[in-house]
Amino acid sequence: MKIGVFDSGLGGLVITKAFIDKMPEYDYVYYGDTSNLPYGEKTSGQILSYSLEAMKFLISQDCKIIVIACNTANCVALRYIQKRFIPTYAKDVKVLGVVIPTAEESISSATNKIGVIATSATTRSHIYNTEIHKIKPDLSVEEIASPLLVPMIENNNFEQANELIAFYARQFHDIDSLILGCTHYPLVKKYFREYWGDSVKIVSQDELMSNKLKDYFFRHPEIESKLNKNSDYKFLVSNLNEHYQQVASRIFSKASIQERK
Repeated sequence: MKIGVFDSGLGGLVITKAFIDKMPEYDYVYYGDTSNLPYGEKTSGQILSYSLEAMKFLISQDCKIIVIACNTANCVALRYIQKRFIPTYAKDVKVLGVVIPTAEESISSATNKIGVIATSATTRSHIYNTEIHKIKPDLSVEEIASPLLVPMIENNNFEQANELIAFYARQFHDIDSLILGCTHYPLVKKYFREYWGDSVKIVSQDELMSNKLKDYFFRHPEIESKLNKNSDYKFLVSNLNEHYQQVASRIFSKASIQERK
């Protein structure tokens, strides 16, 4: 059995790379739904439909545990997948998300206000606000949508992405921690850190999820023991073109992308 990672595009390769760097012995299948990106501007019905199709595909690839790296899919589809879909379709499969671990990490050093920058769908859901307040109700949370940032990153336009980051960053007020609430954003995390310096802690999911997954395996040896350990890695997308291959190579040089059959 393998570890599956699902994202709406190629941003989730950042998290997959972190998993492989930390736990290279396992078998991984990455699936990026490049045919339908970006999810952030899609309807909830579309996002749920795409996410369910991705789950079926990864399950067909013998994935025992699936991490939904896409924050937008976490907001719209994760609970339905965990509570309704998996119990009837593949009850032995575990599906995990990135939002709760990220919320937990964000409050570790926050004392005043946490900022969240994410897609339109993620900010509309207020999922980070909800999860943070479950843990620490007295913290303020400021959420700002950044719908233009993902297309800039996907198109390798980092100079303009840096300008956009400054534009969005100026909209936050007195935050001491900032959640990068999209798997694409770790690719430009240095620009966020350059803007704020040491005054704001940048919470980037590629820096926390591998430890979270390793801890999950420690707490659930009955799942970990069923995983293959052949260091076999597969990287698949729903639509492949030369541009996507270039983006993937920049994110993770070892990722040889193939189009899903």
